[in-house]
Amino acid sequence: MHADVSPATQTYGFVTIPNFALMSYASATEPLRAANMLAQTSLYETVPLSMGGKAVMSSAGFAIPCQDIATIGARCHTIFVVAGGNPDDWSEPSALYPVLRRLARQGVRIGGISSGAYLLAASGLLDGRDFTIHWEHAPAMREAFPHLTPRQARYVLDGDCVTCGGGVAPLDMMHALIASRMGQAFARRVSDWYLHTAVAEPTAPQRGSSSERFGTHHPGLITVLEKMEATIEQPLDRATMARLAGVSPRHLDRLFAEHLGVSFQSTYHRIRLDHARRLLEQSPLSISELAFATGFSGASHFSKAFKDHFGMTPKSARAIRRVS
Repeated sequence: MHADVSPATQTYGFVTIPNFALMSYASATEPLRAANMLAQTSLYETVPLSMGGKAVMSSAGFAIPCQDIATIGARCHTIFVVAGGNPDDWSEPSALYPVLRRLARQGVRIGGISSGAYLLAASGLLDGRDFTIHWEHAPAMREAFPHLTPRQARYVLDGDCVTCGGGVAPLDMMHALIASRMGQAFARRVSDWYLHTAVAEPTAPQRGSSSERFGTHHPGLITVLEKMEATIEQPLDRATMARLAGVSPRHLDRLFAEHLGVSFQSTYHRIRLDHARRLLEQSPLSISELAFATGFSGASHFSKAFKDHFGMTPKSARAIRRVS
């Protein structure tokens, strides 16, 4: 324990996974630093961790010096796994899993930030738990762990399991954690220090509204567009979608042309292919498995559609992602 850390200090460890996002890391660690400053005492200690204590490079190219989680993890009150990019491609996950399981058995609260929940799932720590993950990584999570269902929430506190969507959402989560220990008034002072005046509820959405994302406020179109996102593996036909919107198929076509400037079919096609690209980058699924997961009849049909849309084959896109 560091010289300035009292027995009342809670130590928060942050397991940094290569290419982790500095935004997520800072949003989680800075409120703890501000809490110490405002309280004028060491309420919290933050410790960057890694396997073997090696420095870890962030997505911005900055290396963070770390301590060995296997050596000092047991003295932590809470440990967050902070990951971004594609955690499934990380070269050392299997070595981390037993360490996380051991620490959880020893009573350390384990959490995940951004795609850190993916590694918690791979460690077996999310079975039967309520949790969330960054929306971009949710498709890969569902494909890899079909028995798990992440919530679309900014953060989820489920006893000794704490998960967060990443980005600036850790500011909201840390507000809740500080408030649970120090009270709402003190937590409010910490949030105000960072001009974090609109603290979100845990169930607040991670993404902008469908109207904002698709650029339309037409209720029928929003219904259809949201249904498109929910039926990627088994696409619905145009007539079924029109019934959901309460219009005829021909009128549905006019709505897409007038409000979005694109056709029903091309929109559905793009949504499925964008989903396929995320799975291609974030999951180990084969090309054939990706084809069926996104509603295509087979690998050749999927590969042609992917190349026509993105200008490269799925295999090339995956190779580029791994090199970068």
